Amino acid sequence: MRRTQAVPDLVARAREGDPAAVARLITLVEDASPLLREVMAALGGTAGRAHVLGITGAPGVGKSTSTSALVAGMRRAGRRVGVLAIDPSSPFSGGALLGDRVRMGDHALDREVFIRSMGARGHLGGLAWSTPHAVRVLDAAGCDVVIVETVGVGQSEVEVAGLADTTLVLLAPGMGDGIQAAKAGILEIGDVYAVNKSDREGADRTRRELRTMLGMGERRDGAWRPPVLQTVASTGEGIDELLEELDRHAAWLAESGELTRRRTLRARGEVEAVAVASLQERWGSAGTGPGLDALAERVSRGDLDPYAAADELLDGLSGRD
Repeated sequence: MRRTQAVPDLVARAREGDPAAVARLITLVEDASPLLREVMAALGGTAGRAHVLGITGAPGVGKSTSTSALVAGMRRAGRRVGVLAIDPSSPFSGGALLGDRVRMGDHALDREVFIRSMGARGHLGGLAWSTPHAVRVLDAAGCDVVIVETVGVGQSEVEVAGLADTTLVLLAPGMGDGIQAAKAGILEIGDVYAVNKSDREGADRTRRELRTMLGMGERRDGAWRPPVLQTVASTGEGIDELLEELDRHAAWLAESGELTRRRTLRARGEVEAVAVASLQERWGSAGTGPGLDALAERVSRGDLDPYAAADELLDGLSGRD
């Protein structure tokens, strides 16, 4: 691939909605390609148009089925949709193990829907490390909504709240979700809650328990109050009402100024992640000054404390600039 032509051509085609170009750009993101800096620079002027919807919940609550049902509703409204389905990674290839695209086959032939399974590759929090960059690619490709479905790892998958404009938390009856809600911190990250598989026994009780726990939290005047809905994603029951609540939250974000605050925090986290990754690369290739491994040995022997070692490391990097 010729550097001088490939990236501008890929970005131009992606902006026109070419699925192959979008897929190629996301592959460059996942592989941490040397072209990634050039890709992000080319996409810079197109960020911030898509609404990012994060969908999270424990395994078995029906995240993929709900995502598929929501995509169908959004398409009926004429929206272009991108889906990033974060899956467990293969220990051999590092790729997505489950392949959520298989469970969203109803949209496979729709050119206005782009679905990509991404392997978490050991990254905790329910997302892949490259997810924010992939969101930027889909944003530039003209998606009105980008859905990020987390891997479903349970209590650690709260990172999606820092990436999404709106976070949808799914629960299901009969899975101990009342206890899980209190334990896992999802009472703090959700903007909208849905008790899926509500045709099962105990759905009303799960909804009441969740409403009670949400009502116990303190909220400032004018703050968003998360609704709790019931859905049966496999049949589409309750999906239209869920879409209405998601749209209502999007409108509240814009009117209250919360959207700007959240996106600024998201950008800050992205900048920090890139800066840390860059520092780690420099530590690994340090040709002058104290190397990280040498400093680590001194710390392990007790000759140096971690803070002093970090100071030496950063001083050494500064001396190379």
